[in-house]
Amino acid sequence: MDVDGQSDVEYVSEAIDVKAPGLEAFSNVFARFQADESSTDEKEDKPATKGDVIYSDEEMPSDDEASDNEKKTMSKRKQKKMARLSVAELKQLVKKPEVVEWTDVSAADPRLLLHLKSYRNTIPIPAHWSAKRDYLQGKRGIEKPPFQLPAFIADTGIATMRDAVKEKEANMSLKAKTRERVQPKMGKIDIDYQKLHDAFFKFQTKPPLTGYGEMYYEGKEFETSLKEKRPGDLSAELVEALSIPPLAPPPWLISMQRFGPPPSYPTLKIPGLNAPIPEGGASIPVDGASLR
Repeated sequence: MDVDGQSDVEYVSEAIDVKAPGLEAFSNVFARFQADESSTDEKEDKPATKGDVIYSDEEMPSDDEASDNEKKTMSKRKQKKMARLSVAELKQLVKKPEVVEWTDVSAADPRLLLHLKSYRNTIPIPAHWSAKRDYLQGKRGIEKPPFQLPAFIADTGIATMRDAVKEKEANMSLKAKTRERVQPKMGKIDIDYQKLHDAFFKFQTKPPLTGYGEMYYEGKEFETSLKEKRPGDLSAELVEALSIPPLAPPPWLISMQRFGPPPSYPTLKIPGLNAPIPEGGASIPVDGASLR
């Protein structure tokens, strides 16, 4: 017993008779929980001294070693972000840079992805894959325009006939409306059979359909269709907006004569530049102020 009131307690493990018939199978388990007498004796022999820490200049890391340690401790996410290509660099490495999107740089293999995207007849990925909101949830506030008859049906005059019949029904009395509801009359709209035949078999046009592999997305119906546009063709709206007189050359013909045809269409036949002027057309402009 110590003077201060503290006593040293020595733990002595109880000897277990392993030879008992029920304990032979667990002899290895009991051996692990037995205290090792040699280890306890070594701990008693060693004095309880506090270790001194000695620092030297050689053990201090240099600037290069510190930077190497920072690189080693950098997370994998930061390493991937540093090794990632930019959009401009990725466009320089592929054959069709027009298909590159800003999300392609974070792909596992950007070159393989762009090769598959630029392959012919490849079904594109739906444009709403990266949207956080649900599909077509942005069309809730858009007012749907009323249905319009196709042009080949509207040319038969059926719309005006329907308006006349509705106006006549609005002026009918309640008794006449009740009689009409009980005994309706057929053949109110009389259209010539030849007009209907020509409308559906001569002048019928196919509605615009979605192409192969395309998927509908929000605002697709409001986009301008570029499939019907051809380089060099002037639409009536463009001629009216630029105030081009009939049979007059376009105002950009002077610049084409000076700098050549557009780089994207080097073989395009342009009247007055690399093709003859059509009959009745205006003379070729030689400068921006006069026509000769």
